[in-house]
Amino acid sequence: MRVIFTVAGAALLLVTAASILRTLVVPRGLYSALVIRLWSVLRRVLRTVAAPFGGYRAIDRAQTWLAPLILLGMLGCWLLSTLFAYTLLLQGTSDLAWRVAFREAGSSLFTLGFASGDRLHLSVIDFLAAANGPLIIALLIAYLPTLYGAYNRRELEVTLLQSRAGEPAWGPELLARQALVRTESELPELYRDWERLAADLGEGHSNYPVLISFRSPQPYRSWVVGLIAVMDAAAMQLALNPRSAPPEARLLLRAGFTALRDIATAVRIPFEPDPDPDEPIRLTYAEFDAAAALVTAAGLPLERTVAEAWPHFRGWRVNYEAVAYELARRADAVPALWTGPRDFPATPIPPRRPADRRPATP
Repeated sequence: MRVIFTVAGAALLLVTAASILRTLVVPRGLYSALVIRLWSVLRRVLRTVAAPFGGYRAIDRAQTWLAPLILLGMLGCWLLSTLFAYTLLLQGTSDLAWRVAFREAGSSLFTLGFASGDRLHLSVIDFLAAANGPLIIALLIAYLPTLYGAYNRRELEVTLLQSRAGEPAWGPELLARQALVRTESELPELYRDWERLAADLGEGHSNYPVLISFRSPQPYRSWVVGLIAVMDAAAMQLALNPRSAPPEARLLLRAGFTALRDIATAVRIPFEPDPDPDEPIRLTYAEFDAAAALVTAAGLPLERTVAEAWPHFRGWRVNYEAVAYELARRADAVPALWTGPRDFPATPIPPRRPADRRPATP
């Protein structure tokens, strides 16, 4: 039994170390089973708590606590796993009773120092346990600035988008507002900014999936809804006005669906890497037609008819729609237009457009 306890303790220690390294240290989008399981359990608990209050706002308030609870859960799981691993190692390499082995492992792991003994051959295990506890806590503390740095970069662009695409953001509203105030020339710069943000999202959210659960400060803002809106605006512009659409629109779309696929790979969302442009999408032609009418009414001239533009728009959107909808569902994002269904009862919320306050001309 001692051999079994020793092997089990060493294996548990290696598994814990691998989980810590792949989650906090390795700069690559590796799957973290611990983060995904914590996310699944805690998200379900918070949604259950919010359910009696009904509506999206209750869900949003409850899910605000999801990311902090995941971080605390990660720390607690790693420390408990390490504690049990060293308890098994002490039990397997000595005559200590389970109670004494657990007490000594805890004393060493948390550097309390009250359970030291005369057993010199156990000192190596005690020293390793004493080093592991502060190291795990230090790694998680060092992990927080990286998370909040990525979060701040993301939320800056999401906040800036509010005045251009409404709240919650919607792609056709973005085009309509630019046409209304005659700022279509600003769209290339917007696409460039979101191309860089998409690359940042793909790198940051695939390496640190817990970022997906960090919500925006305002309930009607969301990183995934904002990205869908800007990509939809670019796809609509390319489909409706292929000659005058800026080349930055194509670059944004490529960067956007690449980022979404990188995140999907990290959290194991299946997707078709090379979809047929003629495949059906969940957005309907009637919805696209109504959006094109909105954009046209705002003053944007069209180079193609809506019927001619629809296959081209569908060919762009098929590259990102399924993954974007799934991420919006998992993130419990604001149920904006053209962002798919949610796991809670919700009616799509249209963007709120400010009233026209221009003074009347005499």
